[in-house]
Amino acid sequence: MMRFKGIDAPMTNSNWFDNQTILDGIRRWVEIETPTEAPEQVNRLVSLVADHYRDLPVTLERIAGVDGCGDHLLARSAWGQDRPGILVLSHLDTVHPLGFIERLPFKVEGDSAFGPGIYDMKGGAYIAHHAFRALCATAERSPLGITHLFTSDEEIGSPTSRALIEKEGRKAKYVLVTEPARDGGKIVTGRKGVGRFQVFIKGVPAHAGSRPEDGRSAVRELANIILTLEGMNDPARGVSVNVGVVRGGTRPNVTPEEAYAEIDLRVPSFTDADEFVGKILALRSKTNGVTVRVTGELNRPPYEKGNAGASLYEHARTLATEIGFELIDTYTGGGSDGNFTAPHTGTLDGLGVDGKGAHTHYEQLYVSSLEPRARLLYRLYQTLR
Repeated sequence: MMRFKGIDAPMTNSNWFDNQTILDGIRRWVEIETPTEAPEQVNRLVSLVADHYRDLPVTLERIAGVDGCGDHLLARSAWGQDRPGILVLSHLDTVHPLGFIERLPFKVEGDSAFGPGIYDMKGGAYIAHHAFRALCATAERSPLGITHLFTSDEEIGSPTSRALIEKEGRKAKYVLVTEPARDGGKIVTGRKGVGRFQVFIKGVPAHAGSRPEDGRSAVRELANIILTLEGMNDPARGVSVNVGVVRGGTRPNVTPEEAYAEIDLRVPSFTDADEFVGKILALRSKTNGVTVRVTGELNRPPYEKGNAGASLYEHARTLATEIGFELIDTYTGGGSDGNFTAPHTGTLDGLGVDGKGAHTHYEQLYVSSLEPRARLLYRLYQTLR
């Protein structure tokens, strides 16, 4: 059963929650570009983030990156680490390639601040840190210990951080994920599971003009596979299957010997995951002399809104009302690191900044969202117990 500290305590440190002060901090993080595939850049930001914690009552643990990814950073409060506490999940990597900041420099126009990764999710990562810093400036410690995990590989599916996320998530009482808010500030209480698959097809090459009868086209078989996969889409159930990458053949006058495809699967439930993962892995050739091999798996489990997540959301909604804004929850097809913790720990996602244009050339956060969203994180730290 969830227990929460009373929410009628007066807010302190109001001067901490100034939009411009917060935005100045976010700018420093945004102006260090951090594509997932540039670990040296990610590590530059990891070092800066670590520096931000040096004067705070925390212990820092930096986990060296592997497999071409950057380091991960754990900042643990000096109190409350002897029992399950609050885990905050943030990622520092972005999808934007190195040099993209020349196309999308940090700038402020009205209520919008622009920059690569500012919305997804450096703004959210920073306000969670800022709220913790504000907490440390008070004489009162939060009832629970707080651990903030910054990862370097979320945008490619968290291959090097998943085990760490799951380990820390299982130890926590609550998980707060600072992915961006959705659709005008909505919080996320459910996400689809994500599967990724590769299809390898091997046919028989031949001269397409003089001996076409000798060939067995891998590309033709790929067409059969694509039609089968497209037929699995079921909008009514919330299941989507997308063939996003295809390759095949060598020359127009050669029957293609090889073809390849990459597939994205999104499913709302574990039942759907079992069914459709099984269907995709069971794909077989319809052509004699052609082989089909499928690899892959569900790399993010479904994030279903269970009782623990629902209680956590209701508490956050009450806090938001106290602060002065309405907090509405939503369900999304996009995956996050919250998918890894939600099956076993109360998880609340979308706690980052409001804005729009994630992964685009116009990515932006709304400056007016910084104060209320930072205050919400601060109050969650203060009241969860």
